[in-house]
Amino acid sequence: MQAYPLFIGGEWVDAASRQTFTTQNPADTRETVATYASAGPAEVRQAFDAAAAAFPAWSAQTSVARGRILSQASQILATRKAALAQLLTREEGKTLAEATGEVQRAIDIFRFYGGLSYTLGGQTLPHDLPGNFLYTRRDPLGVVALITPWNFPVAIPVWKTAPALLCGNTVVLKPASATPALALEVAKALAEAGLPKGVLNVVTGPGKAFGDEVVTHRSVAAVSFTGSHSVGTQLYTGLAPRMVRAQMEMGGKNPTIVLADADLDLAARLVAIAGFGLTGQACTATSRVIVERSVLDAFTEKLVAKAKAIQVGNGLKEGITMGPAVSESQLKTNLQYIDIATGEGATLVTGGKRLTQGDHAHGWFMEPAILTGVKPGSRLACEEVFGPVVGIIAVDDFEQAITVANEVEFGLSASLVTRDFGRAMRYVDRIQAGVVKVNQISTGLALQAPFGGVKGSSTDSFREQGLAALDFYTRSRTVYLDYSA
Repeated sequence: MQAYPLFIGGEWVDAASRQTFTTQNPADTRETVATYASAGPAEVRQAFDAAAAAFPAWSAQTSVARGRILSQASQILATRKAALAQLLTREEGKTLAEATGEVQRAIDIFRFYGGLSYTLGGQTLPHDLPGNFLYTRRDPLGVVALITPWNFPVAIPVWKTAPALLCGNTVVLKPASATPALALEVAKALAEAGLPKGVLNVVTGPGKAFGDEVVTHRSVAAVSFTGSHSVGTQLYTGLAPRMVRAQMEMGGKNPTIVLADADLDLAARLVAIAGFGLTGQACTATSRVIVERSVLDAFTEKLVAKAKAIQVGNGLKEGITMGPAVSESQLKTNLQYIDIATGEGATLVTGGKRLTQGDHAHGWFMEPAILTGVKPGSRLACEEVFGPVVGIIAVDDFEQAITVANEVEFGLSASLVTRDFGRAMRYVDRIQAGVVKVNQISTGLALQAPFGGVKGSSTDSFREQGLAALDFYTRSRTVYLDYSA
């Protein structure tokens, strides 16, 4: 078992209250993974004050100098990839292969933004008068607060932290209390890479103390949040009176549309990966499959076979392809939604049972579940479950499929499986989602591409990842220079 203090002002410090909390392995709750200091309001203020004090010197460095530290952090994390992946699996529950891929993603993100440091800047523009120079520059915002979820405990903290630091901001990061270890390991790597004290601060503990300080602290210039719609909306509303720049990514109810001309083997494979991979605990996971009625039975049979082939268990064990739910409460939510769906007339065709025997006895395990006869307006069709529960909705044709796909409040990711190029392009034109896939899984993102949702999934003002992230973490200034005199 590891013990993690808070990381404030470049030092590892305990909470003044000496209060702590622990995390357990969701695959075997008898194992305590780590103990964490529980920050109160005083420590949160201390973290924001440290970030504010570090900002002038950090922002004065060149982007290339900042990028070298990110590149060095990438190399440090690469030397620890295997150990960090095991730690991630023990704390969050995903399989070792999934955890290893996520750690590699963090390594690549630091490397990407380290390289991007050589191109960070503004534009030169033609002026309409001779002897004049017109250009723009990117300036950092100041102190930014980052609030990250439990389901990608290293990828999401890094894809927020790396561009924030590259742009010259200082950071206070609040990882989810269910999985804080990897965020603190990233802080260790950045400190070893030469990040100056106070530039990154990581606080763990109750969300309320952090949220209250984010809303009121005079130094907070921007907030980037990934989490639930309810918390994101509350935070966004609290920040509005001070007009603090805010970026909120808040979940999805992602469809995969399967048309009658689709390769059904491909469609079943894509849905199984996107719906049951990562235990369905991804905001881009496929949770509803919209299938043309003429191929409904054939597709369902193939998807059921894929679900039955999944090996559920401790993600550290060889051959396991789906781990546990992250917590008892999440497992209960998954099972409750199955009951809700059957109560609304859906039919459970496979899975959906809690696993409690043998190797499953001490973890939060369940069988991947598939339900048919799901009605478009039902709760299972409209509400985010965040587990390995997939509902199949039958439609008559392409037009109805698009209508059903778009009639929920979320708009994060969507996928279409078809051989018809024309309908694929009409789908791209009409689907209401920030991430649009054709013949691909609804999960999986390119780190160099913009990411974000529409409608209730996002504030839809700024995008994350790639070059688009720089727009959130900088403000543009326009400079007019007359040298004609």
